[in-house]
This record gives sequence, C-alpha cells and structure tokens, in this order.
Amino acid sequence: MKKRNFIIIAVVLVLGIITLFIAKHGAKDATFDQDFHVEDIASVTKIYLADKENTHVLLQRSTNSPEDSTWLVDGTFPASQGMVDLLLETLHDMRIRQQVNKNAVPQAIKLISARAVKVEVYQRKYMIDLFNGKFRLFPHEKLTVTYFVGHETQDMMACHMFRKGDKAPFIIHIPGFRGYLTPRFVTDPMLWRSHEIVHWDIHHLDKVELDIPNDPSESYAVKRDGDGFVFIKDKAQVPNFDTARVAQMLSCFANLNFDEFASRVPNSNMETSFNSAPRAVLKVTNTEGETREVKTYLKYNNPTDSLVMPDENMYDMFDLNRLYAIIDSKDTVLIQYFVFDNILQPASFFLGGTSSSFAKE
Repeated sequence: MKKRNFIIIAVVLVLGIITLFIAKHGAKDATFDQDFHVEDIASVTKIYLADKENTHVLLQRSTNSPEDSTWLVDGTFPASQGMVDLLLETLHDMRIRQQVNKNAVPQAIKLISARAVKVEVYQRKYMIDLFNGKFRLFPHEKLTVTYFVGHETQDMMACHMFRKGDKAPFIIHIPGFRGYLTPRFVTDPMLWRSHEIVHWDIHHLDKVELDIPNDPSESYAVKRDGDGFVFIKDKAQVPNFDTARVAQMLSCFANLNFDEFASRVPNSNMETSFNSAPRAVLKVTNTEGETREVKTYLKYNNPTDSLVMPDENMYDMFDLNRLYAIIDSKDTVLIQYFVFDNILQPASFFLGGTSSSFAKE
C-alpha cells in the first residue's frame, strides 16, 4: 500500500513538472499579450549578432569575473560595459508598438530578409525551476530567443523586428525613447571592444615609468615605497619632487582610456608616423604585477608634410589634439593629448619645472 502511494505521488509530481515546463516553453502565439522582450536580463549569458555581410560578433559573459559582470568580445577581448549594458537594457525595455499592416507584411518580410541583423540570446536556464526560482536544479545554457532586427519606420521612432516562431513581424520601440533601435544591434567586433587601458586607482599602483627616447635625461620612474611613492631619475632617487603633481599624475590611471582604434586609418599615415622612434614609452604596473605598455607617436596632419618639410618643430605639421599609440605591442589606437597631458610630462615638470609639450615637439 505504501509503495503504491509513493508511486502515485511520484507520478503526480512528474506530471506537475511537465505541465510547468510546457506552460513556460510551449509554442508561441504572437499576440500583444505575449512579452516580446527579454524579462530576465541577469540570466543572459551570451548574445550573438550577425548581418548579411557575414560580419558577426559574440558577446559572452565572463564566468570568472565577480558577479559575472564582465563581458568578452569573441571570447578574447574585454567588451565595452556601457555598450553591453545598453544592449541588455534594449532587450529588456523594447515593446510592441503595433502590428505590421496585413497588406505590408510581405514587403516587410522581404526587407527584413535582405537587411536584418540576426540576434541570438542565450540564457542560463534550469531543468527544474519551481516556486518563483526558489527551487532550481540542473542549470544549463539555452538559446531562448532569436530576433531579426530590420529597418526603421517612416517616423524614425521604431523598427521592424521578427522573432523566430512568430507568424509575422512587429513594429518595436521603447516607450518614451525618441529614435529607432536598429543602430544598437551592431555587428562589428571592433565597435564592441573596450577602450580602457587601465582602471587602477592609486592604492593599486606599484610603478609608473616614462621613457623619452629623444631626451633620456627627462625619463623617470615613480615607485611605491610603503604607503607612499619615490621619484627616480637617472637610476637615483630624487629627494625633492612636487608631490601634488605626482599625485595628480597617478590619479589619471584610475580611468585611463584611448580614443579609438586606428584600424581605419590609412596605412600611409601610420607608416609616416612610425618611421621614427616613439615620442614616449609609458609602462604602468599594478601591485599584482600586471603591466601595461603604451608607446606614443606623433600624428601628422598630412603624411606628405614629413617629406616636404622634415623639421619636426613646425607644429602645424602635426595633429595637436591626438597622437598614435601602440598598446602592449598589439593594438594601434588614437589617444588624446587632453587625456594624457598630465601623464606625458617630462621629469623636469615634477621637479619644479613648467608644463611641457615635449610630445608635440
């Protein structure tokens, strides 16, 4: 008798789980009552975007980061957290504004098929998920929804989107947002990559070195010494230096970013700049031993100027706002003087001298 009751209870429990599973994952019925958006963005593990030009990118949450907050581009490069957050917010906030007019459905589908960006959303799901998430077993990653993001509407306030499993596309918008959503679903991997060089506050800095090949006497290093720092020039410790200026310089590494990747800069421009030695080589090391290197090079306004007028003291030859940099001998980027001005000062500046523009000279 007890064995029979146990079997009945087990069967009822299994049927209940199956019913819940079907209710959650059953066939879609494209109506206004159905949620078109992704409700639980915290469970999103990766997003794959691809266009018709065979340009594609995989954004993946890094499981090794605290609270899984860091994302990677194609499993290798740190992603721009701001862009990822905006994409996740878009997936969460987008809503159906209206159905596509029945007569316009064939044309809308044709345009979506020709120009749409395919977006696959993967989430962490559980085989057993009961009591509003309080009882979960058997986690796994699952492709939960596929969107095809199409062209904008005539009023530029929404876009056409088709969700795999639906019968027709919808016109999608974010209530209160003025604009359409298509530009948020970019497929170029370079545009998703983070522009961060270092994000180390002064408590996590161990050493900063600036080498100036054209004037070695102006090279220096600032090294941690207990709770403070010492200034080193010509391999000797300098007793008196401007602590305020050094502190200001060190504070720049709390959020140091480059302007953009130089992948679209003509090769002739970069070859002209890189024919000479770097203007400055910056090395910054944190307390965990991690080092980043930034080599800077002058950016010519017109590469042919260097052939006609080789005098590098003529400022109008150079871009006075930006210069080239090579980070860790890998990425060629553009950086702003405005951002690096306090960092690229020579040793004399920290020893009581005036601000110098040596990097432009």
